[in-house]
Amino acid sequence: MSSQDRLTRAYQQAKRIQFTNSDKFILFSDCHRGDSSFADDFANNRNIYFHAVNYYFNYGYQYIELGDGDELWENLFFKDIFEANKNVYLLLQKIFNAGKLHMIYGNHDMVYRNPNVTKKLLSEYFDPKEGKNVPLFPGIQFHEGIVLENTETKQELFLTHGHQADFMNYVGWKINRFLVRVLWKPLQVWGIKDPTSPAKNYVELIKVERRIKKWIADNGNKITITGHTHRPRFPKPQDNALNYFNDGSCVHPRSITGIEIENGTIALIKWYIDTKEDGVLQIVKEYLEGPVDLSLYQSQ
Repeated sequence: MSSQDRLTRAYQQAKRIQFTNSDKFILFSDCHRGDSSFADDFANNRNIYFHAVNYYFNYGYQYIELGDGDELWENLFFKDIFEANKNVYLLLQKIFNAGKLHMIYGNHDMVYRNPNVTKKLLSEYFDPKEGKNVPLFPGIQFHEGIVLENTETKQELFLTHGHQADFMNYVGWKINRFLVRVLWKPLQVWGIKDPTSPAKNYVELIKVERRIKKWIADNGNKITITGHTHRPRFPKPQDNALNYFNDGSCVHPRSITGIEIENGTIALIKWYIDTKEDGVLQIVKEYLEGPVDLSLYQSQ
């Protein structure tokens, strides 16, 4: 099966969510939540991420994670990731209980496509205060794709991780997982980059983006939002532009990026730590692109 067929299948089998211009969504991906070890890229941005997600929860946003939320290549046991990020998971639990948590799996958490695995790992956790297992995300489902359907404008937004356009990270993901665990994770401490990741291999990144853009062009310039490459993309709404968006990642140096959808608009945002004149640190949000009216992005 080609990358084009894999993307088509993800679109055809996607979970569909209807929304109106009054609904609000925040899209994050590639958090790579880890165990706080030297190889954990998420650890440096944990507080930024927690503050941002808490903000969106308090303001009634729906949270959509476009894959690679948990780093299950470098880490053998989810319980180690949970203990290192317990406050994050308990916050996501609040969003889940409110019915506003939507999850897509990527190559680093590909095991979540198996409902038995998600049930085993995510349905409950051990609470030392109560001395027993308590619910975490009972009945949670992960999807390969999500399609947002605007009931007012009839516009569709296709959301997926994007690893469908990357043969070794989709078909050969178990081989890459083995290489990461055995070889590249220990070498990270020496500053050696993992060549299996398109985020750290520019040549592979360009190839992945080219394949995704081809699929978009061949499918009526459908609005498509991915992660995987860690490179934010936000097209201008103009003639002949492909409607390809990328929300970036939550493991940028000292910042996280995401995509907001609200009031019928779309925007690329960044959260980072800034310093006031008096030296007090604060976490702030910056608009990198937009907001732009979604209706300006026309599909054929």
